[in-house]
Amino acid sequence: MKIITDSAADITTQQAENMKIEIVPIRIQFGTRECPMDTEEDFDDFFRQLQQSRELPKTSQPSPQEYLCLFSEAQQVDEEVLVITLSSGLSGTINAAQLARSISGYEKIWILDSEQAITTQRYLVERAAALRDEGQDAAQIAEYLSDLRRKMTVCGMLDTLTYLKMGGRIPAALAFLGNTLHIKPVIELRDKKLVMLGKARGRKSAIQCLWKEFEEKKPDDSHPVYFGYTLDREFGQEFMEMTRKRYGLKNCRLVPVGGVIGTHVGPSCIAISFVHK
Repeated sequence: MKIITDSAADITTQQAENMKIEIVPIRIQFGTRECPMDTEEDFDDFFRQLQQSRELPKTSQPSPQEYLCLFSEAQQVDEEVLVITLSSGLSGTINAAQLARSISGYEKIWILDSEQAITTQRYLVERAAALRDEGQDAAQIAEYLSDLRRKMTVCGMLDTLTYLKMGGRIPAALAFLGNTLHIKPVIELRDKKLVMLGKARGRKSAIQCLWKEFEEKKPDDSHPVYFGYTLDREFGQEFMEMTRKRYGLKNCRLVPVGGVIGTHVGPSCIAISFVHK
């Protein structure tokens, strides 16, 4: 089976090779310069560039041709294909995959809208690879993931309002005032889109908001809790350790977030993701 996802899952090239999966890139460009997202070092380099830039980089979804090449490879060896895309509420990536499937005429292709991004998308891909290795077929895995994706939550804290301003989501005056008052937006991926949960005064208050969401959703401890961060690994590690001790977590993991979603949230963000009951 060929498992394909896009770079919004923040899986590095080496990790993809280890899992035996394929990554189709969502490209990121500062002007004419493309930013690779192949390694964790690339993630950090991207955020350093973002901090120095006066404009947000441009992102572009994969072309149908990129999917079509992978579908053709699978068809030649009569291999099943499972595609897990970034949430359709955030990108049209799934449309490119669906068009490629239509062009290919190959029937053994399953395309799943993850309805997720970053750490939750990553977890769906990891579960797919594990189930494939256990011998399940693409239809079985797609059905399992279709159920799992609706039980997943990812929410996070933005460290600054600057990138919301640069993206035209809030006025410059509001961003200036918010940054002066140390306002930290708290966001969640809900119904396929990013929504604002609230605005906290300072990091400590923002973390309390994340903990409140974690408690209210009642996490299923048979699944791991993932913690994400942009650029500031020390802050991400600190948040994970505080949460682990507070709730007695036995299975948690810290992973970096790359530029696809990072473009819109900026550096020094933290996130928590989990499967709820």
